[in-house]
Amino acid sequence: MPQAYYNAKAGVKKLTTETGAGQWGSALALACAMFGMECEVWQVRASYDQKPYRGLMMETWGAMIHPSPSDVTEAGKKILAMDPDSPGSLGIAISEAVEAAMQSDDVKYSLGSVLNHVLMHQTVIGEEALKQLEIAGDTPDLLVGCTGGGSNFAGLSFPIMREKLAGRMSPIIRAAEPEACPSLTKGEYRYDFGDTIGMTPLVKMHTLGHDFIPDPIHAGGLRYHGMAPLISHLYDQGMMEAVAIGQTECFEAALLFARTEGIIPAPEPTHAIAAAVREANACKESGEEKVILTALCGHGHFDMSAYDAFLSGRLVDHDYPADKIAAAMKNVPVIG
Repeated sequence: MPQAYYNAKAGVKKLTTETGAGQWGSALALACAMFGMECEVWQVRASYDQKPYRGLMMETWGAMIHPSPSDVTEAGKKILAMDPDSPGSLGIAISEAVEAAMQSDDVKYSLGSVLNHVLMHQTVIGEEALKQLEIAGDTPDLLVGCTGGGSNFAGLSFPIMREKLAGRMSPIIRAAEPEACPSLTKGEYRYDFGDTIGMTPLVKMHTLGHDFIPDPIHAGGLRYHGMAPLISHLYDQGMMEAVAIGQTECFEAALLFARTEGIIPAPEPTHAIAAAVREANACKESGEEKVILTALCGHGHFDMSAYDAFLSGRLVDHDYPADKIAAAMKNVPVIG
């Protein structure tokens, strides 16, 4: 809503964007409809195929949607020429959306994660969590959040980090990312492009290399080669932790959560749920009591094909491919 509002106020007629699992694309599609703007979305091919109803939701709100890589941009054509069966990545989808926005002065690109202003908007999550904790009379001993580009994790953790720095609480803050795309735990902290083709400015972040194409895991919203600069900085300073978890463990935790809480989680927050379950089980072993805080950032009603794959035994883990990361890092610019 803030991005659509300020663009509309500036006279922008259309916003382009990328989306993985589709939550951000859906959000921007609705926001553009409310402010009378067009919206064009490039959805990562793997998620486009896995989650067809997300695309229909965006179209219902008036957006035009393309599977990425697509044949409507030069960036997409370049990727398809190299790999006609490419599962896509958020980096590729960003390249396409940025290219499309460059064609006209009244079209702008809108990003749903990573950048500082997006993380700022998302902190409403953490502020609301603090109010809920106050009502419950609790302070967290551990905060865990799923982490891809970083907006959801920052949204929950930054207000808690503020309270920690002020000495009002002292939780451990832990990011949970997929083993198939472990930018914090396996990436390098250096300048890199935010997109695959290299159209964006260089950003200092933990990165697997802008050429890195993650395996098509079901957590499409976490398949980004880099991490938000602010989160990367905090991690580099030792102010937070990170763990990488495979999708089998995540879906085991998802079933436990669904059968306990009655809510079917999206694949993305199952990483945080799995990390919370790990900690809760450790507390059972030690007898220690802890308050564990996490945020459920999406339901899984459009992700039942992923649950079908898990329940039928077809879901497999994808460990990070070190050779792919090494190859992708070769093209990362060396600064200084």
